Amino acid sequence: MTKAKTIRRQAKEPLPKVHKLDSSNPKLKYIGGSSFDAWNNTIAGQATGSIWHGHNPEVDRIHERQVASLSLLAGISPNDEFEGMLAAQLLASHNAAMECYRRAMIAEQTLEGRKENLGQANKLSRTHATLLEALNRHRGKGQQKVTVEHVHVHNGGQAIVSNVEGGGVLTKSENQPHALGYAPGETLRSPNAEREAVPIASDGKR
Repeated sequence: MTKAKTIRRQAKEPLPKVHKLDSSNPKLKYIGGSSFDAWNNTIAGQATGSIWHGHNPEVDRIHERQVASLSLLAGISPNDEFEGMLAAQLLASHNAAMECYRRAMIAEQTLEGRKENLGQANKLSRTHATLLEALNRHRGKGQQKVTVEHVHVHNGGQAIVSNVEGGGVLTKSENQPHALGYAPGETLRSPNAEREAVPIASDGKR
């Protein structure tokens, strides 16, 4: 093959596309959470694509809903790509659930159709709650651990401290600073040595 033919052949072949990742100046991070606007644009497109506009949508109505959807993503303000995905799925599950609720309310709806739509809406609502929980957990907003201590003093002066954590009870027998240092029914000595000991009433005499 001559050099001229080689040049002509190379000229007909399309040049390979090179994708350059640029994170120097992201303008849509508040939408998709990424430093790369290629991802942020993708999330925005997927989110707005989850909207049901009906069979004969009006241009103004479509624009209004798209702006509203992007406003939701901006309101969630994802901090990374993972949060961007969750934000878009939160929007999609909400849109789908509301559409199922709407269809269940159609006057001509059959009983089976109504039950099916309400069932799907219920599943989508649970999915929405799960996604929201995952987002809060990722952001460190999970349920806080609360510890409640109960002190029980039995005959003999032994303190039983029960730690209640998340419904479970862990019991330990230790000397606690706030535990009583005497047993019920025991004679308590008076600070004044000349005075007699003061008897302490037992449980039965209180």
